[in-house]
Amino acid sequence: MRIIPEHSTYILPIGLVDIRKEKPKVLIHQDSDINIFKIMINEDFDKLLSEIDVEIAKIDLYGNDIIETSLSIVRHLQGIITELRNELQTYTFPTQEDEIRFFKSQKPELLGRLLYFHKICRIEMQCPNGSNEVIRKHLIAELDNLTYFFNRNLDFYQYYRSHSTMYDKYYFVRGKADIRLCADSAQFDKDPNFSTGYDYTVAKILANEMLRIYLNQRLQLLEKKQQANNIKVSLSDFKLKWTGTKSEAIEWGYGLFAAKTLNYGNATIKEVMAFIEAAFDIELGDYYRTYLSLKNRKKDRTAFFTFIVEQLQKRMDDDDF
Repeated sequence: MRIIPEHSTYILPIGLVDIRKEKPKVLIHQDSDINIFKIMINEDFDKLLSEIDVEIAKIDLYGNDIIETSLSIVRHLQGIITELRNELQTYTFPTQEDEIRFFKSQKPELLGRLLYFHKICRIEMQCPNGSNEVIRKHLIAELDNLTYFFNRNLDFYQYYRSHSTMYDKYYFVRGKADIRLCADSAQFDKDPNFSTGYDYTVAKILANEMLRIYLNQRLQLLEKKQQANNIKVSLSDFKLKWTGTKSEAIEWGYGLFAAKTLNYGNATIKEVMAFIEAAFDIELGDYYRTYLSLKNRKKDRTAFFTFIVEQLQKRMDDDDF
């Protein structure tokens, strides 16, 4: 898995790295005129975040290199946050609203991504060797941890998710924290110039929402792998390999699904595709995306089935002679 093709030249946004080399190297010009804090406090922040997310979206989160990739992203997001901390020691926000926006939205967006990839790294490094069931229990335990954090911070979750602003001056302005609102004593030990305590909680909320998606997808892939293994065992005496294209296999699978000729019409598309993968030794990947491209064909949207019909009719015609 690569973020960047082997021989391409690409400038990554601030904080992302080329992970092809042993020692990760930032792929931007470290111009002294670039001030991340100035970007953070004006309208360029959304652009910065968008550019980071575009590069993150290219990462195969479920590939073999996810630990190394996550560590690289953590290191460089950490570098951005360290620079922000240094700049904020002497900076005065123009208004209280600006300070609230920084600690309620901007800093947590970056910190949330850092916490997300750091947690992915820990989850995968601590993932036990063993059966699929052992791994499944490990992932479910991590989901349970998300639920525990949610229950422990339920009041603040409700405040944040409802977009309330009533207590923002206590939650997101430095030096204004009301001890009666504090649910976590750890915030007393944080840098008072760079944290209000609750900016970290918001970052955790954002990270946990991304982790929930990651863990559920990880469980789905594990289930898919188990299904494929079961099918391979049952088909171990057969040696048929799909030698057509991947899109043809996907078109065929969706055709079988649409015709409802498997399990009396009760087979799911996931089951159909898992069977095709296992039975014919082919990896279909993101078959739904391929299905969308088939739908968008300008000519024959079912070209493979058209080909099958033509070949079958030709065979029948040949047999008549």
